[in-house]
Amino acid sequence: MPGFDLPGAEMENLIQFVRALLAPASNRPVDGDRAAGEAFFAGEGKCIECHIVNGKGAAVGPELTDLGNRSKLRDIEQALDNPSAAITPGYQVVTVKLSDGTPLRGLARNQSNFDLQLQGVDGQFHFLRRQDYQSVQHERASLMPPLKASAAQRRDLLAFLTRLPRADALAGVPPHRATAGGLSWADIVAPKPGEWPTYDGNLTGNRHSPLSSITRDNVHQLGVRWMYPIANARLQSTPTVAGGVMYIAHGNDLHAVDAASGRLIWRWNRPKSPGLVGDPIRGFNRGVALLGDRVFIQTDNGHLIALHRLNGSVLWEVDMVGDAPLRNHYGATSAPLIVGDMVVAGIAGGDGGMRGFLDAYRSDSGERVWRFNTLPKRGEPGSETWQGKALEVGCGSTWLTGTYDPVLDLLYWTTGNPCPDYNGDERRGDNLYTSSILALQPKSGKLVWYYQVTPHDVHDFDAQQVPMLIDANFRATQRKLLVQASRNGFFYVLDRESGKLLAATPYIENLTWAKGIGPDGRPIRVSGTEPTLEGSKACPAPEGGNNWMSNSYNPRTGLFYLVALEKCSIYVKSAEWLIPGEQFYGGGARNIPGEPGRKYLRAVDLETGKVAWSRAMEGPANSWGGVVSTAGGLVFYCDDSGAFAAADAKTGEPLWHFHTNQSWRTSPMTFSSHGKQFVAVASGSAILVFGLP
Repeated sequence: MPGFDLPGAEMENLIQFVRALLAPASNRPVDGDRAAGEAFFAGEGKCIECHIVNGKGAAVGPELTDLGNRSKLRDIEQALDNPSAAITPGYQVVTVKLSDGTPLRGLARNQSNFDLQLQGVDGQFHFLRRQDYQSVQHERASLMPPLKASAAQRRDLLAFLTRLPRADALAGVPPHRATAGGLSWADIVAPKPGEWPTYDGNLTGNRHSPLSSITRDNVHQLGVRWMYPIANARLQSTPTVAGGVMYIAHGNDLHAVDAASGRLIWRWNRPKSPGLVGDPIRGFNRGVALLGDRVFIQTDNGHLIALHRLNGSVLWEVDMVGDAPLRNHYGATSAPLIVGDMVVAGIAGGDGGMRGFLDAYRSDSGERVWRFNTLPKRGEPGSETWQGKALEVGCGSTWLTGTYDPVLDLLYWTTGNPCPDYNGDERRGDNLYTSSILALQPKSGKLVWYYQVTPHDVHDFDAQQVPMLIDANFRATQRKLLVQASRNGFFYVLDRESGKLLAATPYIENLTWAKGIGPDGRPIRVSGTEPTLEGSKACPAPEGGNNWMSNSYNPRTGLFYLVALEKCSIYVKSAEWLIPGEQFYGGGARNIPGEPGRKYLRAVDLETGKVAWSRAMEGPANSWGGVVSTAGGLVFYCDDSGAFAAADAKTGEPLWHFHTNQSWRTSPMTFSSHGKQFVAVASGSAILVFGLP
């Protein structure tokens, strides 16, 4: 291109023209009747039958919400007039000839020489391996036909599309049309064989799988079958698997992949939220919830979002925190829980002076049904357990997924520590409902019963360990139990219908802050172990004997499995008070020289509460990996050395391991695909999936 000289005015006009060509369409929206364009989109144009805008429409083609801000005008015009000229990746139309000669037509969401991820024209996914089909014919034409409209209709449609998003876009249009193949509530209550449809695999919170193809005799043959890396991630997520799709969450980032091969189907993400402080700034995300066509995910700034399972289109979004004081101290890290037609979600940030709560929302609309505040307001029942000025900033977050009993119709959720963490001078009393197990009516959020695991907690002993539901014969009586290996070092067994404490025994050896649990269910504290200005030694450390890492119970062995930490700390309190933008610890805890701590894989006998067997791990004792047990007689666990390993469920004998050289931040799960069992775990920045040859 030769250089040429233009007069100043002409040069300026040329520059403005080029900039306009490169700018998003929203910078130069088309003049026209926007309302008429919206009506054409939803009516005569039939655009809504393939695309989603602001949660309405169908997930056949790409989502169009915010189209004007992410596309240039000429690209939108080309997509309308000649949609086959530039087909969006993942929406190439193909016809597959299956091995038996049957044709199958749909969209190639992903394809390699070894497999094909196909979205049928009916909306169902088909995950095909190379041996499943004879050939794939790629069609040149897009599934979307060229626009048929008058000049005025075209202009009005462009006026509408270039001005998206809009709060009232598609007003009066029904929500998106359901597609075949979604996860039903019945499939959550009783998961299909081989699926892992919730954070813990089932509503009970027990990561015990009925899969038995991998056994003590063949586990030594396990090998990596595929891996899925996520750049710059430090995964805490447990994958969810339903309908052949695995969902992997990381911060404000969700990947839907073929569970059989690890090939990407779609991805949804948004940038980290600015201005957050404390735990929320880390942007951890432990997983998602599924129901029907929706995938529910929480974000770093406390939003709850419903995405379409076929392509990640946003169906609705709610800000759980709103205009609460210390807004940037709130976050959300846990996987939501589905209960009937509601999605229940907790809140994180429980060391930053926030006020904890638990919310329930309509799964179809995002309308909030109820809220349970874990800190009562002054004058409400329970507020008398807060003597001092800390109540309004007393924390009590709800940052780990709860459990649900469909027979009793009770929802169980646990709560975090009170604030300030280590100084209870301005919160004298029990500090309800922090460090507690709650039983709620799921339809109303009304409290049925509670058990405060650690009243007036000054050691940061969140009760945010899974409240596992077990039906078992306990001490000669068949009971509906709730069990928890709590962070404070005690293994609790409760009647989950009444909340009555049945047993509480230590599962760690170094437990010094209390010498037992009394008949009234309260800890019998040991003097001299509470934080002081000079510092006092207490066991366990703030990390707890157990934490948010998953546990499991095998009904055949009668054993409860966990990764336990034996470690003590020096606890110190201070007079520091809440400063916006900072954590609200009121002290701290420091390691003890020469006492680094150690991790153990342990099995606790449900009947006696005693440790049946224990296997010491080698490592720095700073990992956060959990366990999953199977009907194959195995316990898979995250060893502190960085190895992923399997042990005999009866004896704890090590049977297999695979070194990942990562520090664990997650817990394993197991699923089946194409008739084979797999075990998956997030290691560092990648999901690793193991299977037999």
